[in-house]
Amino acid sequence: MANLDGLGGLDGSEVLRRVETHLIRELGPETGRAEITFLGAEPIEVLRFGHPARGIVRYATLGMSRSPMGNPAASMLDPAGPRAELLLSLKDQRDSVARRLALLAAIPAVEGVPVVAGAGLDLGEPLWDGARFTAVLVAEPGGLIPDLALMGPAGSPAAPAAPAPVCFLPVLPMTPQESAFKRVHGAAELQRRWLAAGTDLRDPTRPQLHLAAGDR
Repeated sequence: MANLDGLGGLDGSEVLRRVETHLIRELGPETGRAEITFLGAEPIEVLRFGHPARGIVRYATLGMSRSPMGNPAASMLDPAGPRAELLLSLKDQRDSVARRLALLAAIPAVEGVPVVAGAGLDLGEPLWDGARFTAVLVAEPGGLIPDLALMGPAGSPAAPAAPAPVCFLPVLPMTPQESAFKRVHGAAELQRRWLAAGTDLRDPTRPQLHLAAGDR
């Protein structure tokens, strides 16, 4: 049975079709994809855009926005709740990130916890094979890919209370020490330290941010 989510006939599959079209329009044709399935959850795809020879490689999830993210304390899912996908930008190809990125994108469905800007998500394992990064900082959306408004099939609002647009949340790799610093000092301070150090967060081989012993 289709999950209509109160969107006036706009089901989860149609949401994902529109998200994929939006990603291709903004990032160009995909250069690869993987589908990952977790027990008790809908499949999540990870699409790759770009090629290292032409600059940045971007990995985008497709499936997190199938349903709105809910408040874990609420008794019912709000059909107009926020929807999002994750976006990782790297200067080199790291396709083994697909499973881990899909795992992060499954958090709202599996754990019932919304993923929002400023959150730190810790995998407890390398973000890709051989990576020194085991966590990500979720950054503010809108800088690279604009939000995707969800409208009904005829172009009218999809529901009496219009649903939230799908936003695309950049994820920034963190080492275990950077993740610990973020938990103590907050996302804004970690980003300030990265900026002051000239850290290239897209470099998959970048060194860890130098942190004084008292900072961690």
